[in-house]
Amino acid sequence: MKVLHLEENHPSLIEGLDALGIKNDLAFNDSLSEVLNKIGSYDGLILRSKFTIDKEFLLHAKNLKFIGRVGSGLENIDIQAVQKMNIHLISSPEGNRNAVGEHCLGMLLGLMNNLKAGHESIKSGQWDREGNRGWELNGKTLGIIGYGNTGKSFAQIISGFEVTTLCYDILPNMGDENASQVTIDELMANSQVISIHTPQTKITEGMINYKFIKKMKYPFWLLNTARGSAVKTEDLVLGLKSGKIIGAGLDVLEYETKSFSSIFNKEKIPPALKYLIQAKNVILSPHVGGWTHESHVKLASTIVEKVKKIFF
Repeated sequence: MKVLHLEENHPSLIEGLDALGIKNDLAFNDSLSEVLNKIGSYDGLILRSKFTIDKEFLLHAKNLKFIGRVGSGLENIDIQAVQKMNIHLISSPEGNRNAVGEHCLGMLLGLMNNLKAGHESIKSGQWDREGNRGWELNGKTLGIIGYGNTGKSFAQIISGFEVTTLCYDILPNMGDENASQVTIDELMANSQVISIHTPQTKITEGMINYKFIKKMKYPFWLLNTARGSAVKTEDLVLGLKSGKIIGAGLDVLEYETKSFSSIFNKEKIPPALKYLIQAKNVILSPHVGGWTHESHVKLASTIVEKVKKIFF
């Protein structure tokens, strides 16, 4: 079996596949046309988000038996086309779910305790205790939208606090001992924190918009560690300016490239993005919620184990 790797991952991924007797070739610097010229001779493909795997790509991949997506999101892969060709689609959301859950908690506590604003005020020579008085997490109601791997991880992590945790998911019977599943209206009527854990689909694109923000009963903190497309940034800014959104922790932004490599892709920074960068009640991180040293290893080992289970 021959496998082509489009992006660099933890060395244990190639080592694990080597141990199974798989031949591994690297194409880290290859262009799309170069990959298309050679993919027909490979049984497996390993990638993160470098290229879109669509019908045209798959026409060149006549012998492909599996695609390994190192990560959780599958928006860069035409799932129906892959299934039609009987190609095994392997992802590894188990590998970084804990990392994302911890990142959510870190951002939330940072926002509620004004850590960014307090740090910046001290840097500017001010010692403002009253202006940086924070809020406690205990006693709050949290609403998790999307209750899969990362949503469940966040709920489990915050279960040590005295909080009420609600979840909303398009699938039924997803709730567990850490979160009660409710309708979206119930979630919006009770939550003081909203955390997004949805995949990128047509349903989830722009789901956090002006209408959603206005319909929330209470002012709230917003966390997004899923995909930037889930939040309409201009509407988010309106919510922050009005006070309806108390603060926002954003690990992902709609301005990111498809490979998540940057948000600075235009000569002029969009006004909404400029506002987020300068806002004291906004914490931004560069799509690293699931990007820990530990998850780097776990993502790789998850792919190896799933390949082993299917083919060996």
